[in-house]
Amino acid sequence: MPVKDRKELAILRVLDLAGEPMGSTRLAEELSGQGIDLTERAIRYHLQNLDAKGMTEACGRDGRRITERGRRELADASVSDRVSLVLARLEKLAFLTDFDLELHQGKIVLNITLLPEDSLVRALQVTRPVFTSRLCTSDLVRLYHAGETVGELTVPAGMVGLGTVCSVTVNGILLKRGIPMHSDFGGLLEMDSHEPVRFTDLIQYGGTSLDPLEIFIKGKMTSVTRAARGEVGKVGAGFRTIPAAAREAFVETVDAMTRAGLHGVAAVGRPGQPLLDVPVPLDRIGVILYGGLNPGAAIEEAGIETVNKAMTALVDYRELVSFRRL
Repeated sequence: MPVKDRKELAILRVLDLAGEPMGSTRLAEELSGQGIDLTERAIRYHLQNLDAKGMTEACGRDGRRITERGRRELADASVSDRVSLVLARLEKLAFLTDFDLELHQGKIVLNITLLPEDSLVRALQVTRPVFTSRLCTSDLVRLYHAGETVGELTVPAGMVGLGTVCSVTVNGILLKRGIPMHSDFGGLLEMDSHEPVRFTDLIQYGGTSLDPLEIFIKGKMTSVTRAARGEVGKVGAGFRTIPAAAREAFVETVDAMTRAGLHGVAAVGRPGQPLLDVPVPLDRIGVILYGGLNPGAAIEEAGIETVNKAMTALVDYRELVSFRRL
């Protein structure tokens, strides 16, 4: 019998990620960290239901563990449920971003591009024009070697991970300054002579279980390298909106971000006016941000096989260095 209760699916996910038996107390703590508040009594009730369905099993005093049937259930979980988790992660990371623009310290959100270690030198050459053209959130990066861990990701043997600043960092910085930024779409932004022209593809953040730029990169739909050279090309970008009343504060914040090595704002609209033909509500302003994974897209375009992971983890800003130092 399929699991339809989202709380029970959440319990299965926690058990699956843990890889070991867990009791109701520890489960309650883990779920609370995800914004799901359940009492230990309620968790025991749900565990009994999962036991009856053969998706969890008791391990004595150690608690419960997920079964193979439970793992299959997770794999078959509805797309809408997976989407809600992606959106929740975006909002959670934005909320947890605590970067101080004046002190230049705190945590920011990082993407990871995995690639073969023997391709690193070539990959850095390929990404240089992307960084210098500012077609991404920042030219600050972090290099991870095989065996190192960032968030829940461990770099496999023979690979390296190039960490680039995720555009969700901008959401977080604005939120801390009292400016709520809504993430509407991720898309392919056509560029010509280093200027945004139009969106050729748009994917609603609420309608996909993957980051849109991850999809575009694997679909070989980007041409970031051409755009970085000033030619006609397509880059990953996000379409956001902010309250119209926050325009002045937003401009001031962008200036402060630039001084901290954070940029990526491609265009800012006018109150209630469409931005590159994308409609905007009357009391809001459209903002276009370059995708933080655009350097990874350029690496993929060069024929180097990559695995791109958006919103991988929160990391300390002080761990980052200019790409020029790699």
